[in-house]
Formats: sequence, structure tokens, C-alpha cells
Amino acid sequence: MMDLDQPLDLPDESFTRPEPLPGRKGSLHGEAVTALRERIVSGEILPGAFLREKELCEELGISRTPLREAIRTLAREGLVRLAPNRGAVVTPLDLDEVEALYQSVGHIEAAAARLACLKATDEEVAAITIAHHQMMIAYVQRDLAAYIALNQSIHRGIVAASHNHVLLEIWDLLAPRVRRARAAANLYPSRWDAALREHEAMQAALLVRDGDRLGALMEPHYLNGLAVMRAAMPETAAAE
Repeated sequence: MMDLDQPLDLPDESFTRPEPLPGRKGSLHGEAVTALRERIVSGEILPGAFLREKELCEELGISRTPLREAIRTLAREGLVRLAPNRGAVVTPLDLDEVEALYQSVGHIEAAAARLACLKATDEEVAAITIAHHQMMIAYVQRDLAAYIALNQSIHRGIVAASHNHVLLEIWDLLAPRVRRARAAANLYPSRWDAALREHEAMQAALLVRDGDRLGALMEPHYLNGLAVMRAAMPETAAAE
């Protein structure tokens, strides 16, 4: 009999299993993916933690099948690792991987920013501007969760305003991992303050549709956060 208190054990062939068909099963799978993804990217489930089947099924009110399908989806997104004979583990934050991720998404957003300044509608720019002001309010209120959500909305809005569906598809694929890493970086007050100033410069470039300026701001915006995380790593390790 399976011990439900043990970490979830998923075989290697789970990577090749198809997505569930539409319907109630598909709905449960989607809800489970959303719930688990949010817990991981927000830090509620910590890096390196095992995903325990019994607890998650009870908390999410679902059976084992949609939970396992959800975990496979998150594994393809890079948020979960499937270890043979061990189960599913929340992927640890590796700073070298974060650097590669930031470089990639920075290049994507730089290209999208230049296109957005050429192709964005006035309505799209207005929506990004509103989100920017709302993010500033969240910053003043020190509401990190709201800040991160609005921040993500702004970045996606710029990519969407490029009207290049390939850039947007790639960005959406990387977004959960990016959000998780950026949430960790913004836990450091100095980085949060600097990130807001960078966003103010980005917003100013967008308003005057200066594509070269906006594009040039994108990759450093990510890598500056990585530098803060690297600098804090020895201090964090000593505290632990």
C-alpha cells in the first residue's frame, strides 16, 4: 500500500504524457496548476521542498490524478523537478540559472520594447501607465505581493504591445520562473527601491516612444536584481 505521507513518486515517462482533455478533468488540472504555481512563485512553498500528495490533495480538494498532471505541467515550466524514486521537488533557486534566465528574458523584452514603441496603440500605453501608477502605490504601501503582480503586468504589457506573438509566447513560458526570482530579489529593500526608479525611467521612455532607450533599460533591470542576490548570498548562508 502506498504511504501517502511520502513524497510524490513520479516516473520519468511522465514528461511525455499528454495534457488532459478539456472538461471537468481539464478544469481541475488547470485549477491545480494555478494554485501550486502561485504557492511556489510567491515563496509559500520553499525551494527544495517536497510536494506531498496527501497534504496537497486535501488542501486543494482534488484527487491524485489532476494533482499529478499539474505537477508535470510545473515540471515543464521549470518550477518543479521530478526525481526518480524520490518524487517532486520545488526547484531550488540557482543563481547561475537565474542569470541565464535574466539574460534571455532581458533580450526578449529589449526586442519587444523597441517594437512596442513603434507599434503600441495609445490604449495599450495608457493601460501600462495606469498599472505603473498602481505599482507605485503598492510600493508606498510596502505591499510586495501587489507590487510583484503589477510589475509582471507591466512587463507583459510591453511585450504584448510589440504585437509579436512569438516574443509573447516565449515570455509567457518563462514568466513563472522570472516572477519567482524577482520576488526573491525584491525582498531586499535596496533592490526594491532601485527597481522602482528603473521602472520610472522605463515608463518615461515608453511615453515618448523612445524604443532605443527603453530597450537599453530592459536587460540591466533584471541583472541589477541578480547582483543584489549574489551579494546577499554569503550573508544569507551565514544566517542559516
